Amino acid sequence: MNQNNQRAYWRANTALIRNLLIIWAVVSFGLSILFVQPLNNLRIGSVPLGFWIAQQGSIYVFVGLIFYYAYRMEKIDRKYLRRNGDSEQD
Repeated sequence: MNQNNQRAYWRANTALIRNLLIIWAVVSFGLSILFVQPLNNLRIGSVPLGFWIAQQGSIYVFVGLIFYYAYRMEKIDRKYLRRNGDSEQD
């Protein structure tokens, strides 16, 4: 892989990680801590929404982000590493 492709690959990788960490922080900190009281006015069945997000929803979002990261990294790898038949070795 040439130097420009390597920089573009890592730029795409770090941008993806940054964006997913922002989503994770908003859900786990913002919705589960900062906005839990307003969200508790809504209910999922008999459970307040803020409580549900803090206990279960943030875990589901985190697991979803893991799967999304794997999916996007596969596409990024295909675009930058496998396109030119380059091996993944340094």
